[in-house]
Amino acid sequence: MNSFNNKYTCNEYREEMILLGLKKKLTSSDLTQEEKEKLHKEIKDIEKKMDME
Repeated sequence: MNSFNNKYTCNEYREEMILLGLKKKLTSSDLTQEEKEKLHKEIKDIEKKMDME
């Protein structure tokens, strides 16, 4: 992610909100194993894009 010297952009904020939403959705008990795996992949992809891995 950005250091303090860099500008925090709307796209970065959007990605963080998407990531939080996916992580919250992952806690739902009514997901199938396939849905959980898909969410894990989406989370991993976003974290990689945001240099969080």
